[in-house]
Amino acid sequence: MTRRRTLRTLVEAKQGLIVPGAYDGISAKLVQQAGFPAVYMTGYGTSASRLGLPDLGFAGLAEMADHARSLVAVLDIPLIADADTGYGNALNVRRTVQVYEAAGVAALHIEDQITPKRCGHLAGHQVIPRGEFIGKIRAAVEARTDPDLLVIARTDATSAVDFDEALRRGEAAAKAGADVLFIEAPRDEGQVERVARAFDTPLLYNYAPGGRSPLLPFARLRQLGFAIVLLPVDTLLVAVQSIRDFLAALKARDDVLSLKDRYMPFRDFNELIGVNAQLALAERYKDDARSAT
Repeated sequence: MTRRRTLRTLVEAKQGLIVPGAYDGISAKLVQQAGFPAVYMTGYGTSASRLGLPDLGFAGLAEMADHARSLVAVLDIPLIADADTGYGNALNVRRTVQVYEAAGVAALHIEDQITPKRCGHLAGHQVIPRGEFIGKIRAAVEARTDPDLLVIARTDATSAVDFDEALRRGEAAAKAGADVLFIEAPRDEGQVERVARAFDTPLLYNYAPGGRSPLLPFARLRQLGFAIVLLPVDTLLVAVQSIRDFLAALKARDDVLSLKDRYMPFRDFNELIGVNAQLALAERYKDDARSAT
């Protein structure tokens, strides 16, 4: 099966697929190496890692699509990608879907925030009118050429309006053809349960550390029938904490030799990024050149 068909099959099973986020090519490779069946390209992590800026709409379509293309290129498993607001109106959403599809993503999510957007677990959200949002979802569904590309409809109405409006938007998005619903930032387990009861469409849960939603056990989310559980920024936060701790120790000790236990072995890192495989290819091409002379 194609990566898109593989992901669609997994999502339709509604088995609580755990999908860690990746912020660059190395973290994406590590997610795959660990045995997870899919990777998530986090917009928060993309903005932080590429730009050193918060998730406040600074990364546009060109940067996000380029990042998605780079991650797809190093993976054999499906990539779910953040497509923010679609970077404009419904016509812009059509182009966003076309560009992301060409980049090779298996799924993307479009949200209903105004532009510029902000991270779903910050304060001060504003959303576009419901009808405009549904027009964007319909545009996304109609723009794809591969029917296995999953269109995920995300609403931030819980923060911007109220929880009932988020449910109404989820229902309307499902009618517009969304393959997966992403009701962002439910406030407590009761709201999480209401989301699970409200829809037959596969559901995504954003498992954001330090965010507004309860971090329920994975088993509970599976019991409720969630199809996807995103861990959007965990790899980024773990990596940054490790780097910060290393640099603080280096500064305090004025010595690096005592910190060698914190390193991935150089050989292992080279294996991860494919050094030996690339060198073997280079030798093969040398042989071809010699045989041609």
